[in-house]
Amino acid sequence: MDSHSRSVAKAISYRAFGSLATGLLVFTMSGDWRLSASAGIADSVVKLGLYFLHERVWNLISFGRPKPPEYEI
Repeated sequence: MDSHSRSVAKAISYRAFGSLATGLLVFTMSGDWRLSASAGIADSVVKLGLYFLHERVWNLISFGRPKPPEYEI
């Protein structure tokens, strides 16, 4: 299971790439660098929180994980 700090680091790196893509897309469509920067920042803030929440929920789900061995006493 990932720690909270690992989930945060993964979320930040993922969002950096995603927000850059959003900013470039908005700039390509509008030609306005201020609008593209604003869209990239807003995209980061919202989706960073959603990604972190998504990671934490998946840590609670056992689907696809091996079952821990059962110990007998």
